[in-house]
Amino acid sequence: MVTVRAPERQAARERREQSRARYPDLADTVERNGVRLFYEVYGTGEPTVLLMPTWSIIHSRQWKLQIPYLARLCRVVTFDGRGNGRSDRPSDPVTYREEEFAADALAVLDATGTERAVVVSVSRGAERSLHLAANHPERVKMLVFIAPALPLRPATPRLKAMREFEERRDEHSGWGKWNRHYWVDHYEDFLEFFFSMCFTEKHSTKAREDCVGWGLDTEPNTLVASQLARRIMDEGGVRQLLTRIRCPVVVIHGRDDAIRPWRSGARLAELAAGQLIVLEGSGHLPHARDPVRVNLLLRDVIRELVDRDRDARSRA
Repeated sequence: MVTVRAPERQAARERREQSRARYPDLADTVERNGVRLFYEVYGTGEPTVLLMPTWSIIHSRQWKLQIPYLARLCRVVTFDGRGNGRSDRPSDPVTYREEEFAADALAVLDATGTERAVVVSVSRGAERSLHLAANHPERVKMLVFIAPALPLRPATPRLKAMREFEERRDEHSGWGKWNRHYWVDHYEDFLEFFFSMCFTEKHSTKAREDCVGWGLDTEPNTLVASQLARRIMDEGGVRQLLTRIRCPVVVIHGRDDAIRPWRSGARLAELAAGQLIVLEGSGHLPHARDPVRVNLLLRDVIRELVDRDRDARSRA
C-alpha cells in the first residue's frame, strides 16, 4: 500500500478540482467561534438546497454528482464540515459535537443570505440536521435523509460501539478496525476497509477511490476527535428532537446498506411520520454510486414541496 504524503495529497486535490463539472458562483468562508468554514453557492432560484456535511472523514465534494444537476433547478449551498476540506480542524472533541455542526450550518445559511432551505443529509449528517430543524424550524423547509446514521433499531447500540472504539487490541480485522488506535497507526487501511463497506455495489472502484482520497485530506487524530464527541445515544434522544420538527421528512435508504441497516432508516420515517424510499441494490452512499436515481428522487420531492407551497399560497 502506497502512503500519500501531504504535499502529494494537496497536488492530487488540485488536479481533482480542475475537472469539476460545474464551478461555484460564490466561494467564501465564514468564521464561528474561531473556526473557519468554507462554503460554496451554485445556481439561483428557489428553493435553496443545503447539502449538509457528513462525518469529517470526507468533505463537500461528496456532493459533486448532485451539484451540477440540482443547480440547474434551484440554488445549492454546500460547506466543508469542520475537520476536513478547506474548513478548520480543531483538535478538541467537544468542538465536534453535533450541535456545533448544526450551528455551523446556521452560520452558512446566514452568510449566504438563505432564509429557508431544503436540508439534505447523508449518514452522520442526519443528527446535525435534526438539531438544525428542531432549534431553528423557521429556517428549514424540508428534511431529506439519505442513509441516516442515528441510534435507531436495529443499529448497534452506541455505548457498545464507543467501548470497542477505545479499547486496545492485539488484532484488528473487519469491524475491529473501527478503533482509535488502529486509525492512528493504519489510517489508510482503515479508509480502504470502511469505504469498501460503504459501497456494496459491484463496480464501485471509482467511488471508493474518491472517498479514500477525500479521507486522506484529513488526519487520523482529527477523525478520532470527531468520533469522541458526544452524540445522541438512543431513540429517546431522536424522539425528543422530532417533537420540535414540523417540516416534511423524506428518508432514502439503500436495501443493501452494510453501515446502517435500512430498517433503521425506516424507523426514522415512522417516528417522523415521513416518507420512506428504499433503494433496491444500493449501499450506504447511493448519491455517489447511483447519482441519477438519487438526483431524480431529490428533484421529485423538491418539486412536490414547491407545488404544495404554491397551492397553499393560492388558497390563502
